[in-house]
Amino acid sequence: MRDERRVARALLDRQGRTYAEEADITLADRPGPLYQLLVLTTLLSTRIRAQVAVAAARELFAAGWRTAPAMEASSWQDRVDALGRGHYRRYDERTATMLGAGAQLCLDRWHGDLRRLHREAGGEPTALRRRLTEFPGIGPTGADIFLREAQTVWPDVRPYADRRTLAGAKRLGLPANPRGLAGLVAEPDFGRLASALVRVALGAESAGEVGRSAAGTR
Repeated sequence: MRDERRVARALLDRQGRTYAEEADITLADRPGPLYQLLVLTTLLSTRIRAQVAVAAARELFAAGWRTAPAMEASSWQDRVDALGRGHYRRYDERTATMLGAGAQLCLDRWHGDLRRLHREAGGEPTALRRRLTEFPGIGPTGADIFLREAQTVWPDVRPYADRRTLAGAKRLGLPANPRGLAGLVAEPDFGRLASALVRVALGAESAGEVGRSAAGTR
């Protein structure tokens, strides 16, 4: 257990930012940040590199579309152009359409406030996943992305570890189950650990380098 905690700490030292933080989202249990996470999730759900999705999210937010009403009021062409500035070109037109439709759904059903979705689902992950997949472009993998990040501000979802998180844990020789992983870090750090493990699973972080960093802390 002590060695596993060293590995987890080394990983956090190397890759301690969530994808939301990389996209300049100051995540909080408020309508604006939760909607921004939904936008980022939509972008991450396509077959495109995570860094491109993050860059595209930053462009959308820089354009002022940080809330569902603002996104819904934007034009399709302006969304396409913002996505292009983030080099999100392969899926830009389809994604611009999905962002508009998703903003409308968020307004119509949740009044622009995803805390309502959280309350309706009672904070239960299965119920949350089912509701999240109603948004255009967000399937089961996208719902996992959203909940993996949202657990930093929705404590009742923790510890949430999706398939990619557990794949990263296996590469590092860490427990391949949520409870086992949760025992390695302080509770508020679990969301950061989950994101870092995804980077290991995707090859954006080297399991060998993490192991060597952990060995150097002995």
